[in-house]
Amino acid sequence: MGYDTGNSQTPIIPAMCGESSKAAELSNGMMDEGILALPIVFPMVARDKARIRNMMNSGLSKEQLDLALGAYEKIGKRVGII
Repeated sequence: MGYDTGNSQTPIIPAMCGESSKAAELSNGMMDEGILALPIVFPMVARDKARIRNMMNSGLSKEQLDLALGAYEKIGKRVGII
C-alpha cells in the first residue's frame, strides 16, 4: 500500500506518518470511518516520527481487516502519507 511500517517484530505494526499534524489528520479520518486509530506524536516520539500504532490479534475477521485496510488506503492518500 505504501506505508512505512518500520521493522517491528511484534504484533504492533506502526503506520509511520512523519509530522504530528499528519498523524492527527489520519487518526481523525479513521475515526470518521468508524475505526479507532490513535496518533502517537511528539513528545511521545521524536519530532517527525509520529505514527499510528496498530495491534494485530487473531480475533479480527477478514472483513474487519479489509475495512481497516480500505480506510487506511483512502485516508492515507487523502492526507498525503501514501
